[in-house]
Amino acid sequence: MTLTLRAVGKTDKGLVRPGNEDTLLVDQDHSVFAVCDGMGGAQAGEVASMMAADIVHTSFTEFAGELSEDGALKLDRHLPTSGDVLVKAVRLANRAIYNKANSSSTLHGMGTTVVALALEKNMMSVVHVGDSRAYRIEDRGLVPLTRDHSWVNEIQQSQNLTAEEAASVVGKNVITRALGVRSNVEVDYRLMQINPGDKFLICSDGLCGYADDDEIFMAIRRVRDDLDKVVDNLIQLANDRGGADNVTVVALEVVEVAETDLPEVEPFTLQGESDILLEAEDVWLERINDHLANREAERAEAESSSPNRKNLYLLFGLFIVVAVVIIYFASTR
Repeated sequence: MTLTLRAVGKTDKGLVRPGNEDTLLVDQDHSVFAVCDGMGGAQAGEVASMMAADIVHTSFTEFAGELSEDGALKLDRHLPTSGDVLVKAVRLANRAIYNKANSSSTLHGMGTTVVALALEKNMMSVVHVGDSRAYRIEDRGLVPLTRDHSWVNEIQQSQNLTAEEAASVVGKNVITRALGVRSNVEVDYRLMQINPGDKFLICSDGLCGYADDDEIFMAIRRVRDDLDKVVDNLIQLANDRGGADNVTVVALEVVEVAETDLPEVEPFTLQGESDILLEAEDVWLERINDHLANREAERAEAESSSPNRKNLYLLFGLFIVVAVVIIYFASTR
């Protein structure tokens, strides 16, 4: 038996903002999923979130084996391969966004949150930085799998306040961690066992910032077996609350798993990288950036050649028509 998943993801710009700074990643073939919520004004937030999603995706599709075996990037905790790659990919995304932001005045200060899942056999790694969230969907409610990196959450925890009371002190949108704002980054990680039938949700704060967990659950309670409706209902919920922010939702269901004896790992924080580790990341980023640049060049070449290809098809079609006409008249003589 192998790991089998079903997943649906959608993003919506909402009803107020002119553009969408969220980016989602849904890759069932490589069992990796992410929601990135960009920030920074103009188009900088969109750049940051797209960079994060691209680097995470490329890390899994092109470099997973090499990243997991590279001693220069070795983590101080032993994780499953997919979890190890996910942490390294998020760190690489942070480094790439930070370097990019400091190379351009128009992008200075950009960043993005990220919440990402990587599944392997019967285990799921959860990685997050910022206030985008992950949940497990159960029969009676949602179980949070992440804790917001925000002033609201920190004050709420330290002073035993309600979320509303804490928000009145500092404002609900002040986050304490994001990718791209520092040269290194602290990453939260957890490893949990999964079983057939388990359902999970990851989302940007365009949803969880405007509806509480009970309200989110009520929007999906009756349709939780239909992932398309789950995602559509949650985006509609966010827009019904005014649509003040971009909203992105990914719903995931585990269909089959492969058994392992790996133990679960309680949530912990991986500290920011050392200078030596950052140098190793910069070397890796050169490889990843070259790959992404080559991919874009190939895509541009394919798009530029497509009109010529269409013209060839038209000429071929015209030739067929002319040939049929000639044959027809020749046979009637």
